[in-house]
Amino acid sequence: MAKHVRPQYLILVSLVLGWIFDLLFWKKQIGISLPIFTVLIVIVGLWLASRARLTPARNAVWLLVPIAFFALVPIFRLEPFTRFTSAVVIFLLLAVFALSFLGGQWPRYGFADYVAKILGLVPNGLGLLRQPAGGPRKKETGFSLRSLAPVGRGLLLALPLLWFLAVLLASADPSFADWLNSVFAFLRIDNAAEYLLRGFYILILAYILAAVYMVAFNKSRKEPLLGYEKPLIARALGFGEAATMLTSVNLLFAAFVVFQFNYFFGGTANIMKTPTFLTYSEYAVRGFWELLVVSITSLVFFVAMSTISKRETGQKQRWFSGLGITLFALVAVILTSAFERLLLYERVYGFTRLRTYPHVFMIWLGVLLLVIVILEALGRRRAFALATAAAVVGFTATLAVINVDGMIVRENINLIRAGQDFQSSSPDRWTTALDYAYLGTLSDDAVPSLVDAYEMASAEGAAQLSEQIATALTCHFEVIEKPSDLSWQSWNLSRQTASNLWKELKAEPEFLVIETTEQGTYFLGGEESSCYSLFWD
Repeated sequence: MAKHVRPQYLILVSLVLGWIFDLLFWKKQIGISLPIFTVLIVIVGLWLASRARLTPARNAVWLLVPIAFFALVPIFRLEPFTRFTSAVVIFLLLAVFALSFLGGQWPRYGFADYVAKILGLVPNGLGLLRQPAGGPRKKETGFSLRSLAPVGRGLLLALPLLWFLAVLLASADPSFADWLNSVFAFLRIDNAAEYLLRGFYILILAYILAAVYMVAFNKSRKEPLLGYEKPLIARALGFGEAATMLTSVNLLFAAFVVFQFNYFFGGTANIMKTPTFLTYSEYAVRGFWELLVVSITSLVFFVAMSTISKRETGQKQRWFSGLGITLFALVAVILTSAFERLLLYERVYGFTRLRTYPHVFMIWLGVLLLVIVILEALGRRRAFALATAAAVVGFTATLAVINVDGMIVRENINLIRAGQDFQSSSPDRWTTALDYAYLGTLSDDAVPSLVDAYEMASAEGAAQLSEQIATALTCHFEVIEKPSDLSWQSWNLSRQTASNLWKELKAEPEFLVIETTEQGTYFLGGEESSCYSLFWD
């Protein structure tokens, strides 16, 4: 156990952090509250470590850089998936930071280390928090929870006198009486269930935080890594069997690539050449998800083969690496085909969130495939886990940097401005039109791009386009995201910027005024339409 860091003290500090968590997040939208709480957790941990004369490892300190980056995401972004993935990555990075606080071994972790250590973080910490069942106890010379016992008994004894005096003072001054009523409003019976729930999760969170701190201060040194010296899973599969499996998959992929190479990259021409005359949506969607799943499955398959197969000689190792490189080369072609299909779909039907996520994901999957090939050629198979973790972090960071909702607006406006006019020869035809109702349902992250597009369209005299963008903005602020008084904990720069831009835009005399109703509809050209788009995929 770390010197001068007693479990009672950790629990008391964690209870304060739990109360701060309640203050920041209870019934409040996440905003500036997340970076504040993340910083508090880290600062308190470093302060406790300094009291115990513990110094964090340099490798562990480097993790604070991505932690700080993702903690700031809720201030700058409101797009839901970006915020969710950033929060998950913060949680995982903080866990790895605690696990490698003193030893800094996270760059050497394998897949088993990440899974086992993160899942066992809280249970191991709770075990460290338990006090010895027997044996003599040393006399406590510092602060402990036991020292608070006289204070608690004194407060209980003073309660009757405090109540009597408070009643007299309240009778003497009505304003003081109102203040007392507001202070003790939480004692009303209708709030009892809520405060019990809040007290319960504060207590649970306090024990979790204390457990994490205990692991960081006591079990984060250079401990044996799973499967580092001796494989965690016995290499039970012979080289012949593994080579046969890899060769079989390679032959299947090669046949698929050769047989359909022109179809893969034929783009628009393939739609007309197919006997059934595929529509754009059928052509893009029909193979996209299947090819993406094939790529991911191939990556998992190769990592599994690398883990459980035997390669007794250097020649066998070279053959195995060659088969793996061939596999990833073929998968790269398949992944490129999937990406090309998605690009075609986006060029025809425009960008949406559910198209942008896999768009970014496939780029990082391609990067990961390339890194895996390089690591396999260098014999650094244990680094597969680190490469995968880096790809996950990179994917999440990319979503935050590109501003998903802003990108959707920019790309869709660019398609309209470029005059794209793709059509299929089936009833499922698409004509160039802006789905401005969908753009209005996006978060405030999209507003700066919408305002820029509106001003550009107005300056160029594009009346229809400026009218559509004005409708999207009006629906967004008057129906989708109605102004509301949010607490300071929920402050977000994107929301603040969007609100300021909207006020400035409405103040312009030439801005198109669009009427909206309480039912979420708007009137444009004498016709009533809904502000809510039915188009989400």
